[in-house]
Amino acid sequence: MDIIYFLTIFAASIAGLVWGILGSSLPGLSASIVMALLLPFTYTLPPMPAIVMLACCYIGAEYGGSIPAILIRTPGTNSAAATVIDGYEMNRQGRANEALGISLWSGVLGGLCGLAMLVMFTEPLARLALLFRPTTYFGLGILGLSVIASLSGKSLLKGATAAVLGLMIATIGTDPISGVSRFTFGSPDLLEGITPLFVMVGLFAVTELMTRTGVPSASIKPGASIRVRLPRWPMMKKISRAQGIGCTVGSLEGLMPGAGGSVAAFIAYNEARRWSKEPEKFGKGSEEGVAAPEAANNAVASTALIPLLSFGIPGSNSAAVLLGGLLIHGLLPGPRLFETNSDVVTGIYIGSFIADISQIVIGTLILPVCIWLVNRPRPYLAAFIYALIVSGTYTVHQSSFDVGIVMTAGLLGYFMRYFGFPFLPAVLGVILGGLIESNYRRSLVLSGGDFGIFFEDPIAIAFFAIAALIVVGALVNEARAAMRARAAWSA
Repeated sequence: MDIIYFLTIFAASIAGLVWGILGSSLPGLSASIVMALLLPFTYTLPPMPAIVMLACCYIGAEYGGSIPAILIRTPGTNSAAATVIDGYEMNRQGRANEALGISLWSGVLGGLCGLAMLVMFTEPLARLALLFRPTTYFGLGILGLSVIASLSGKSLLKGATAAVLGLMIATIGTDPISGVSRFTFGSPDLLEGITPLFVMVGLFAVTELMTRTGVPSASIKPGASIRVRLPRWPMMKKISRAQGIGCTVGSLEGLMPGAGGSVAAFIAYNEARRWSKEPEKFGKGSEEGVAAPEAANNAVASTALIPLLSFGIPGSNSAAVLLGGLLIHGLLPGPRLFETNSDVVTGIYIGSFIADISQIVIGTLILPVCIWLVNRPRPYLAAFIYALIVSGTYTVHQSSFDVGIVMTAGLLGYFMRYFGFPFLPAVLGVILGGLIESNYRRSLVLSGGDFGIFFEDPIAIAFFAIAALIVVGALVNEARAAMRARAAWSA
């Protein structure tokens, strides 16, 4: 291999990785925003380093999103929402460094697993992705929603209500089949719907800031050390099963356009709790609850490139930005990309490997700065976060209307927290709403309104069955908990 070619890949991958981690670790800047901010700087670069830089920025952003999720309960990316559950709890317990180390180590393993899938099984797995029909994607969405049953806390009814609220928000915009505008109230800003990122930033970041208003700075528990604590061998063994689940789920979910890291992270979290020896610790600062979603969403960052590079189908907003980068440089995704621009594909493989390995060093160097920032006096930090939220949100569409959406979501989240409604089911409803509705409608169009089409797809049937088992299991567990509480009260 030419030394200049390798050095170019190395420089592009490190630059993309650093920008991805730094950008997405700032509240309000998602992976897609960070990549979009980088895109103009790739105009003057040759195609290969430009695409490598964007791909490695995607990798860095998926890991970097866990930093604010753990430190300040603000997921930097959609897929980091699952990391908030136990990562922030570990931070409240004074174990922020441990949580960040587990996130870093799990992200590296997940990225390498996804990259192996990308390199070795691109063609056959791409053919497998083509087998999925609208009914299959609908079944996948229902399976994703079934996770709500396990994320609803003590009340499945409140969790379901929050999920319905999220689904209702997802219906705002243009009908995916007829093109009719719905619930836009005549506003052109709502024709494209409400971006899930805005809802997440509002519910998690703005609500947290509103809730903490008036809390004295002394309540912030400073970290005992600013050094990242990577997991030792006993901890590696403890979280290995969760990491394996995350890698498996992330590798498979990345192949399905429209699923993305969000679905993978939530499903991995749910399955890790199901198979854990200590499921009662989940939601209370479980190390496995951090490892599983982080391994999953970092695996997706590589496997999501399979349908993108092979068929031009972006599986997420970040992949769509990368697709834009390809088109800007005159590269058309598809079989010819591998024939006429093999240097770009090879560069993505090598650059992704460099980025995954380099995360250990670069992530360790960057994280102490983030820990130092989060332990600054709360008023200054709150003002800084508000400024980042507003500026980052405005960057997406250069629209003050988007800022209003974020603030409205924050106000909604404040009342949800006051009345005890969980956030995660609502977020999952917003994320999955478009996937479920569009494929449900397409399926009925194909069948002429015959609902039997959903039972003609064996893969969809399998998804429905698994979803039913998850919901029934949650109902049984809630009934048992109610019986135990009644028995304890009687005694």
